[in-house]
Amino acid sequence: MSNPSQLEGLERLVFDVVTALVKPLFAFNQYDSFLYWPFLAAALILAVLVFLSHRRDGEGNFFKRYFSRRIWGHVSARADYKFYYVNGVLFPVIFAPLIISGAWIGGLLENGLTALGGAMDQGTGTLTTIAYTLVFFLAYDFGRFLAHYVQHRFDILWHFHKVHHSAEVLTPFTAFRVHPLDLILMASFPAFTTGVVNGVFNYWSGGTAGFHLFFGLHALIFIYNLIGNLRHSHVWLSYGPVINRIFISPAQHQIHHSVEERHWGQNIGFAFAFWDRMFGTLYLPEGHERFDMGLGDGTEGRYHSIKGMYWQPIRDLFGQGGGSHGLPRSDG
Repeated sequence: MSNPSQLEGLERLVFDVVTALVKPLFAFNQYDSFLYWPFLAAALILAVLVFLSHRRDGEGNFFKRYFSRRIWGHVSARADYKFYYVNGVLFPVIFAPLIISGAWIGGLLENGLTALGGAMDQGTGTLTTIAYTLVFFLAYDFGRFLAHYVQHRFDILWHFHKVHHSAEVLTPFTAFRVHPLDLILMASFPAFTTGVVNGVFNYWSGGTAGFHLFFGLHALIFIYNLIGNLRHSHVWLSYGPVINRIFISPAQHQIHHSVEERHWGQNIGFAFAFWDRMFGTLYLPEGHERFDMGLGDGTEGRYHSIKGMYWQPIRDLFGQGGGSHGLPRSDG
């Protein structure tokens, strides 16, 4: 007879495998996914509003403009769907443990501050919660900006980031078109910046500080995600010349995917535009711009398969591939 502990271990293994295989299929019910149903519903409502306010700006039929086979049936989009599932199964098991732990960073800083200044317990209140919510989101957004900036600035990182930019059409699934090493970097930078914020606020409050949550997610991240799916879409939503200097609009991120040289390495940011203003990478559209998307060198097809998305960056890294439109290198 089998050992009961062995049976329990086998049952646990089967459960974990089945969970890993099924979880990507139910992202619409996971609050930490861009495909969570409130985010998809908000994107659809905004797309309708954009269409109604710009009916003469393109195809006159809503579904033909935003849901045509030309977009959703494109070889690039079909590759996105496959990669979304495969990487959704493999990444949490193989690569996620390599991400820097924000909790670890926060704990180190909190312990260091305690050792230097002694314990503090200022308690929590409305102002502390509001401050923590805002500062955490600023740190989170800045961390993502920095990760994205270095992905475009350094050739060794650009090889992996090209997977994302090889998309020739944009759908919400394009947000998941990210090489695992690229994703580790994109997750580790904000983990570090928010870990610092957590450490400071935990030290200040004696470990009792918390930020506002909505549907189980940081309230401001939830609000950002209501618009976030339009970043990877063909819905041209620009906030106008004034607000585009404060917040990155979906239209500005679509420009970031452009093959036009004037757009290369522009609009690196996610929520806030002032990071781009600080680093000289802000591009403000004057109207509805028309452009193709991709790498612009004809190599996009190398990445339109699961194998290509995983292995082509390695080939590029060792000189067997080419193509680049990272940040302008005017400084050498």
